Amino acid sequence: MARRLRFNGTGSGGGSCPAIHEDLDTGEVIVHGPRLTDPEALAQLQHIDEDEIPIVMPRNTLIDFGPKDRDTEPRLLDPATFARLFDNFQHSAWHLEMRRRYTVDEQTHTYAQFARGETPTWDMEGPWARTIRPKTQDGADVGRVRIVDNPPSEGQRYLLAHAEYNDALGEEVRNMWREDAKRVNLPNEDFWIFDSHIVALCIFDDDDNLTGAELISEPARVNQYSRLRDVARHYAVSYKGFAAQVAAKGD
Repeated sequence: MARRLRFNGTGSGGGSCPAIHEDLDTGEVIVHGPRLTDPEALAQLQHIDEDEIPIVMPRNTLIDFGPKDRDTEPRLLDPATFARLFDNFQHSAWHLEMRRRYTVDEQTHTYAQFARGETPTWDMEGPWARTIRPKTQDGADVGRVRIVDNPPSEGQRYLLAHAEYNDALGEEVRNMWREDAKRVNLPNEDFWIFDSHIVALCIFDDDDNLTGAELISEPARVNQYSRLRDVARHYAVSYKGFAAQVAAKGD
């Protein structure tokens, strides 16, 4: 089906490129202008795929003729697209974990070992390790704050043991009791922040399966989640210290 395009305008007095068009059905924006070819400039571009072409566009053309309203519908990512965010982030990835259980954990052999009272044998060469360890070794900051109920659920106790695996990969893992999270007004939301400018708000079904994520890039909203990250990190404690608290409560 052919696109229905509307010509929004051009900054050129002669009516030629660069210019902006808008897809009337999808709301997507199409720009055309001089192609960026300088090798040194191309080397500085981030998140550009092989099939993408960088275009030089005057700032005023974007301001004058780009859409002024944001999309009203949330931008939803399927699990596979969400997973690619972990391949593409560069300097930081941080997770607030709010749930009592994650079905994906319960499907692992390490969870079965834990449930039987055995010490889990972590796969240090598995997909997550191959993704995260090179990032942290290169200086990326990867961390989590896990919220825990009192008493902890089995899934939360498993993740407290799992923190040793995360730590071995270079992640910082901290924990907080749920009543403390409520006291400092942390929301009941499970989310990741990537490179301080993208938030992925995790979406789960009634059986605690991850079904996708809402992508948030609006600066004001990202700043709100960044503030929540700072609050959580400030009040949470290291997983080793928290494990000692849990053990003391069980005595």
